[in-house]
Amino acid sequence: MEYSYTKRVDLPFNEAVERTKAALAQEGFGILTEIDVTATLKQKMGVDYDDYVILGACNPPLAYKALQANRAVGLFMPCNVIVYKDNGKILVSAMRPTVALGVVGDTTLLEIAQAAEEKFIKIIANI
Repeated sequence: MEYSYTKRVDLPFNEAVERTKAALAQEGFGILTEIDVTATLKQKMGVDYDDYVILGACNPPLAYKALQANRAVGLFMPCNVIVYKDNGKILVSAMRPTVALGVVGDTTLLEIAQAAEEKFIKIIANI
């Protein structure tokens, strides 16, 4: 089962990160966390790793609806979007909330996840 939407972008890495943040904002997502995996691995382990950033994105109205339906859904928040370099190519990938929340078996949450997923499809397309 595919668990993400991924797109190769012909942009420098930092520009891809900024364009991803802008596309997320356009669809009502804020960035709750930003993890520079490359810097973290260098600092904590002394290893070099390709450019890789994890953006923890949240759409407050959708998050609020989901939390009203099931408070434990916070275990699946925020939704992660990654920008990374792989074999010299820059990729942007967003999780599929329907896959993540499919394990819960709650139809209300699945409807909310579908709304979020439709936004992620637009976001990836617009980068």
